[in-house]
Amino acid sequence: QVLLVESGGGLVQAGGSLRLSCVASGRTLSTYYIGWFRQAPGKEREFVGAIKWSSGSTWYSDSVKGRFTISRDTAKNTISMQMNSLKPEDTANYYCGATGQNTVFSARSYAYWGQGTQVTVSS
Repeated sequence: QVLLVESGGGLVQAGGSLRLSCVASGRTLSTYYIGWFRQAPGKEREFVGAIKWSSGSTWYSDSVKGRFTISRDTAKNTISMQMNSLKPEDTANYYCGATGQNTVFSARSYAYWGQGTQVTVSS
C-alpha cells in the first residue's frame, strides 16, 4: 500500500504561484508513476501532470504545460508541483495519486490517492 499526503494549497491571486507537495510512504515507489489531478465542484477529476518515479520523466496536460512543473525528491519520498502564472480556472481540489500502470492520464488507473489540497485563485 502507498500512503499519500498532499500539502501546500491555499488562496492566491491570478498570476501568482503555489507549490504543492505530496509525501509518499509505504511501498517503494520505484515501479510507480505519481500523478496530479484536480477536481472542481460538479466536474470530473482532471489530469494535470505525472512523473515516473524511477526516471523522472514527466507529462502534462495542455492546460498547464509551461506553467506547472513536477519534480521529485527521492531522498524525501516527495513529489512537488510548482504552479506559476495561476489562473482562476486552476481553482480546484488537487490530488496526488500513485499507479503502477503507464496509463497516467486516466484517474481510473490509480490505486492510491491522497486526501487532496484546495487551491483557490482569485481574479
